[in-house]
Amino acid sequence: MTQELPPPAPAEAAELLPGPRPPRRVTRRPVPWALRLCVVVVYAVASLLFRLRYRHADRIPAAGGVLLVANHVSVLDPLACGRLVWDSGRVPHFLAKESVFKGLAGTILRAAGQIPVSRGTSAASSSVHAAKATLDDGGVVVIYPEGSVTRDPDWWPMQSRSGVARLALTTEAVVLPVAQWGPQRVHDYHTKRLHLRLRTPADYLVGEPADLSVQRAQVRAGHPLSAELLREVTDLLMAQVREQLGELRGERPPAAFHPRPTRRALPGDLPGNAA
Repeated sequence: MTQELPPPAPAEAAELLPGPRPPRRVTRRPVPWALRLCVVVVYAVASLLFRLRYRHADRIPAAGGVLLVANHVSVLDPLACGRLVWDSGRVPHFLAKESVFKGLAGTILRAAGQIPVSRGTSAASSSVHAAKATLDDGGVVVIYPEGSVTRDPDWWPMQSRSGVARLALTTEAVVLPVAQWGPQRVHDYHTKRLHLRLRTPADYLVGEPADLSVQRAQVRAGHPLSAELLREVTDLLMAQVREQLGELRGERPPAAFHPRPTRRALPGDLPGNAA
């Protein structure tokens, strides 16, 4: 059963670049108190920090499982990307590093349906199962396959972890590559500086659904989820994201992904992944 919620006030509505505004559809399920609280906070903060501009947000389906695969340019990405999903009539479920789920904030995030990631532990697979259950139940999962803010000095995607491929191949969810550009102007992870500029432009380009029919058919036929297959699908998805980012920026993207830093060089990152 769906529950109708009021649309955003016109003054707060995100701007759109070429492509129609997502329809005023109501596809959200009954919203728990924790999610309502998150929406109030995130919506207000994102509206102050960003002037959101969407391209093809209408490609996010009105119903059914959706896996949004996005590049990662700032610790503030979930605020803007959460607005993108909510403005499209859906509820976002983020995969986030377990360290975020502490104390009262962690209680609220869990109650709001967000998914903790325990990287490098025996519990790591539980995040994959939770994300898969959300997708199988018709929810929207947002994943940053890079696992942390890109270390590429020019903000192009770095080599990603393969958990995204496991989710894409073991569910029937629509897989949408999403490029984002702009949140790094507010918080520059590379310099660790916060630039509090109100209404900073943040652009989002939702791509066409990824065609994984061949790879999914292989898995259904019993092909193992080998490291090679997972890497192939991961790079395929992130290459689409990279091309879309080049379109947003009006630049030619590099031909290769920036190498990942060592685990020791990754302290303090908020969002996580399902690898």
